[in-house]
Amino acid sequence: MENIVSETMDPGNRKGRLFVVSAPSGAGKTTLCRALRDVYSDIQYSVSHTTRKPRQGEKDGIDYHFTDKNNFLHMRDRGCWAEWADVHGHYYGTSAKNLEQALSDGHDILLDIDVQGTMQILERYPDTVTIFIMVPSLEILKQRLSKRGTEDPQTIEKRLRNAEKEIAGKSIYRHVIVNDDLSTATDEFIRVVGKYRNSKDLIGSGTRDL
Repeated sequence: MENIVSETMDPGNRKGRLFVVSAPSGAGKTTLCRALRDVYSDIQYSVSHTTRKPRQGEKDGIDYHFTDKNNFLHMRDRGCWAEWADVHGHYYGTSAKNLEQALSDGHDILLDIDVQGTMQILERYPDTVTIFIMVPSLEILKQRLSKRGTEDPQTIEKRLRNAEKEIAGKSIYRHVIVNDDLSTATDEFIRVVGKYRNSKDLIGSGTRDL
């Protein structure tokens, strides 16, 4: 990876920028987001709400805000979510109040959501910088998922079918990064985010870098 100097920005009176990143499961999105936050430590990571049970090692309020289905649906009906989705039988959502407060305070936000959620966010925040992380092929994705050893063959096949649907929606994203080589993909991801943080003119331009 290139030696990229970390930068922090003083929010001052500027309005924050919203960065959305999506990817099929196993594309390396979590690793890329972690590397980005190591460089831009002042970017706030939006913690989603979910109805699924915590996995081993996950902490409420850090990995996710864990809630029950009834409460989630009640908040949905009250318009509390900036975006929400049903993923693998569990609900996920982003608090509109928390998101808008952070942006208003001048903080840049990194939002990790799926294609369905991205479409909702773009309706509400059309200037959002959207980035899709691609895998070189579905065969390579299958190999990566199998290597993890955390899911049975049926679950892997389900994730591959969902990956095809996610990939089919990549055209709505302003940037698409193919994670063939992790170091190269990381550098590109950091560069994309960095150029928007350093230039207001690019926000809302509607240009894509495919």
